[in-house]
Amino acid sequence: MNLSAAEEEPEQEIHIPADIDWQMLDKSKFFFLGAALFSGVSAALYPVVLLKTRQQVAQSHVSCIKTAFMIVRHEGFRALYKGFGTSLMGTIPARALYMGALEVTKSNVGTATIRLGFTEPASAAIANAVAGLSAAMAAQIVWTPVDVVSQRLMVQGSVHGGSKGTRSSGLPNASACKYLNGMDAFRKILSTDGFKGLYRGFGISILTYAPSNAVWWASYSVSQRLLWNGMGCYYARKSNGVTGNGFNGTAIKPDSKTVMAVQGVSAAMAGGVSALITMPLDTIKTRLQVLHEEENGRRGPSVGQTLRNLVKEGGWTACYRGLGPRWASMSVSATTMITTYEFLKRLSTKNLDGAS
Repeated sequence: MNLSAAEEEPEQEIHIPADIDWQMLDKSKFFFLGAALFSGVSAALYPVVLLKTRQQVAQSHVSCIKTAFMIVRHEGFRALYKGFGTSLMGTIPARALYMGALEVTKSNVGTATIRLGFTEPASAAIANAVAGLSAAMAAQIVWTPVDVVSQRLMVQGSVHGGSKGTRSSGLPNASACKYLNGMDAFRKILSTDGFKGLYRGFGISILTYAPSNAVWWASYSVSQRLLWNGMGCYYARKSNGVTGNGFNGTAIKPDSKTVMAVQGVSAAMAGGVSALITMPLDTIKTRLQVLHEEENGRRGPSVGQTLRNLVKEGGWTACYRGLGPRWASMSVSATTMITTYEFLKRLSTKNLDGAS
């Protein structure tokens, strides 16, 4: 949808490129280039995700920097990428599902809301929220088993709360299995916990990521519009005929760098809000996914018991362990993701390469 915004003075208007919808994309190029670009983004951000996971499963609070030093000192630099291979293999199909569901839903819902008489800002926010919700739900079908396996590998060998090589995460019911690699972890989880073990935390993953994505995409849409309106008001107060910085006269035409800057800042703002709102659910989800079934056959702790254990360990603030890395991860990831995503869409647009 076009995000052009009228300013306080009628003659002032920001003209930015219209949004690229699903029908305008070369699908094969979109998914192929998307897999390559987002694999690179995942590789860059993976150590921060690992630090967040280690902090969430620790029984006592340890700062992010201290956690990083402990991992490097006791386990080496390679430990910062434990489980990355498994995560990467899951990222490609999960991202494909996510991007496909996102674009199809956003295009259809956006058109429907406009026909129902919603204003363009409201329509954009609704379409983005519903698209984020559906995309997250679709991606979790693939991502939850990958998340379970990669997080088991992430906490393996952790020195938090215990000596190296024992009860790796420091949790009383944490998995004591030693995994050689992702496939070995997959087989062992399947043999000990069954198929449901691979989908442990699926429900709370949906409860975490679906609202988180809905909040993020809606916040992103609103943040963009607010930033463009703010820029329009600023330039409206200037004298007529001002040039420079990609603007010319009363027709404000931002260049590509300005567009990317606004998108990046909007993404960071949306990521911070989303991280803060959903952090407790993410902490509970992570703990559920790294816990093992008890040896006597009883089921592992429920969501309620996991929450009670967290509060007992460190009060309600324990639900926010790892907030720093998660906030940073989500903000940086969101900024990187959205600029990469918008760049990907421009590369994949049929009109740019003359495709029919």
